[in-house]
Amino acid sequence: MSKLPVNDPWARLRGFTKARIGLGRAGDAPPLESLLEFQLAHARARDAVHLPFDTDAIKDVLEDLNPIVVASQADDRATYLRRPDLGRRLASEDAARLTAGRWDAAFVIADGLSATAVMAHAAPVLRAVLPKLKGWSVAPPVIASQARVALGDDIGERLNAVMVAILIGERPGLSAADSLGIYLTWQPKIGRQDSERNCLSSIHPPDGMLYEDAAARFAWLMHEGRARRLTGIALKDEGAALALR
Repeated sequence: MSKLPVNDPWARLRGFTKARIGLGRAGDAPPLESLLEFQLAHARARDAVHLPFDTDAIKDVLEDLNPIVVASQADDRATYLRRPDLGRRLASEDAARLTAGRWDAAFVIADGLSATAVMAHAAPVLRAVLPKLKGWSVAPPVIASQARVALGDDIGERLNAVMVAILIGERPGLSAADSLGIYLTWQPKIGRQDSERNCLSSIHPPDGMLYEDAAARFAWLMHEGRARRLTGIALKDEGAALALR
């Protein structure tokens, strides 16, 4: 942040937010330091969108879980950005990689709009969630490239999973280019609406949600979703409130 006088009334507030507030000015322009920080944040956001997704690296980290690597129908990043619909459907040649079973849950790790976020946070979050699902039948994780949230519905339906959770890179902003989101859908199938999902977002420690906090809240949603046989707007995230009580 730009250095302002000690008596600057914004100084204390800037300690509580990543937002660019009270930056000061140099004439009728922002100070050079603030301008350079903004340009750096913009470059990081663009890089997060276009950075290639290293599926092999994720597969190696999760090797003990026997992950499966697939792709959407978007052949490349440019197509993915122009055609969101193709990112929601599984590539036909990858369908055979998925075997239907009797799974209580399936997890999909997807690049989304920030491969940076997925490479940094997806595996630790998954590792934190799995111990909280004792007694559940969990399918081998699926690693999906050029993926949108709804690709989880296609994958979950093919696996015959009761519910699917997709860990996906969120749209990067100028305060966070590595934010991970998790979406949960009961009885996944092609055509599910966003209102039928639950979401946790802004998982990117230390500035965003911590891994263990995200895992605890998401596991609560999974257990409650299975008990109530639903997800979406009818399932409210009461886990954090219950923990405080």
